[in-house]
Amino acid sequence: MKLILQFIKPYRKQIIFVVLAMILDVAGGLLIPTITADIINNGIGGGSLPYIIRQGILMAAVSLFASLGALAGSYFCSDLAARLGRDIRNAVYDKSLLFSDSDLEKFGTASMITRTLSDINIIQQSVIMFIQMILPVPAVCALGIIMAFLVDPFMGWILSGVTAVLLLMTIIVMKIAAPLFERLQSLLDRMNVVIRENITGVRVVRAFGKEAYEEDRMNMAFGDYRDSSVKANRLFAGLESSALLIINLIIVALLFAGGNRAGSGFIRMGDITALIEYAILILFYVIMAQFVLIMLPRASVCARRIQEVLDTEPEITDNVSTVPSPSSAAEDVIRLQNVSFRFADADEDTLHNISFHCRRGQTTAVVGSTGCGKSTIAKLILRFHDVTSGRILLDGTDIRELPQHELRNRISYVPQKSWLFSGTIAENLKHGCSDADEEQMQKILACSQADFVNSLPGGLSYRASQGGTNFSGGQRQRLSIARALMKPAELYIFDDSFSALDFKTDAALRKALQKETKDSAVLIIAQRISTIMHADQIIVLENGKIAGSGTHRQLLDNCRIYREIAESQMKGETLYG
Repeated sequence: MKLILQFIKPYRKQIIFVVLAMILDVAGGLLIPTITADIINNGIGGGSLPYIIRQGILMAAVSLFASLGALAGSYFCSDLAARLGRDIRNAVYDKSLLFSDSDLEKFGTASMITRTLSDINIIQQSVIMFIQMILPVPAVCALGIIMAFLVDPFMGWILSGVTAVLLLMTIIVMKIAAPLFERLQSLLDRMNVVIRENITGVRVVRAFGKEAYEEDRMNMAFGDYRDSSVKANRLFAGLESSALLIINLIIVALLFAGGNRAGSGFIRMGDITALIEYAILILFYVIMAQFVLIMLPRASVCARRIQEVLDTEPEITDNVSTVPSPSSAAEDVIRLQNVSFRFADADEDTLHNISFHCRRGQTTAVVGSTGCGKSTIAKLILRFHDVTSGRILLDGTDIRELPQHELRNRISYVPQKSWLFSGTIAENLKHGCSDADEEQMQKILACSQADFVNSLPGGLSYRASQGGTNFSGGQRQRLSIARALMKPAELYIFDDSFSALDFKTDAALRKALQKETKDSAVLIIAQRISTIMHADQIIVLENGKIAGSGTHRQLLDNCRIYREIAESQMKGETLYG
């Protein structure tokens, strides 16, 4: 409820329109039985034809206005739910953009997709049904029972008792349904995880011959969801059959009691018709409300899951104080001073007391074994995580004092996993520079050794699939590098971005990069010695600590770890280039 109230406030005008339309619909629905009873009691058999025609025209007019009210109510209600869903989705998306990697890991990709799509859809549907099926119930029940009492108090008491029994049934069923729907949403998350893993990892599954195992795992996930769905549907089926039985029994009871009351002279025949229509109208709304109320626990669970996302405080936040933009004239673009970092769920630091600088016009490389913390350094510089201790300075200013967008606007980054968005190659390149023309793109493609684009059908208009899966690993890397080079930056970070390139392409690309990035600092994170041996400064990491720093030749002479890495990759006579 808190979530709905939070987002529905700007739409007071639409709510007023919905309420007015519903009042028109309900009033018409209650007036029609009264007019019908009046025609039967006073018109048929005893009234004049003009009187019957006049009342018939009145009934038609009331029916028309009631229908217009119902249509207007449905329209405004649907419009309100659509706007509400849009606003909640935008809020969840905007919030997710503020999350660090650690924040996102708390929820998981599959769960975030479910919350953004399925959960919000359920909230939208529940809002529509709540407004149309539950809000009118108090008015319909109260007015219907009052009008029944005006016709005959005895019949009014019958309707009151039946309404109370139905409301009691609703409360009982809601208590049973709430835990079922909560379990359904968690099982839906699990299904998304299993399906996503099987689709993205289909090659691994086939390579290891684990099709049967994965099929069993999927069947288990689907089976758990099926069992919970069957239990929930049984509730609906039991409620539906009970509702139909109660409606028919009430009609029979009203006909029986009404016939006796009419025979005794307490009411007339037209009054029996009105009472039956009042009863059907009341029971219809109450029973429809039951179906909606059964779904509300599920909507409540979904709203709570959305609220969890919105209430999560991002790990990385901008400093509220105003700090002047750092000057770009400093020699050191980035400087790490005694930086240590520990993940939130880790028992020890991933990085220990790291200090080095990246200077303008120079290339700095970070090399080391797998898992030593190389990529973590890039994420700390981009402030995807905050340092545990120490400082990272951009042009002399602590990056924690800068707005995140300003920090990242001054850095261009090629991630370890090359990723292309679905769309044309030109659209992907424009992520780096939105107003780039074709000449600029061709220049950067040549620099990044991605000339293969010109041989594709349509060239820059050739469409990349999601993730760039219609390109080879080397082609994806070169296009990712081109996208990064499109962006003018003070620091270019290449996180193991040359691993899929052959040695010839690697060498040509590095040579072209020197000219393209001559006024900026370059940070290369790599495992391959040939990629970084010509760097101005090489940092060797081992278990999160700096084991050595210097040029390629200096490290071969003074750093055992670096020499071991070099000897394992290169022939002895080529160690010194």
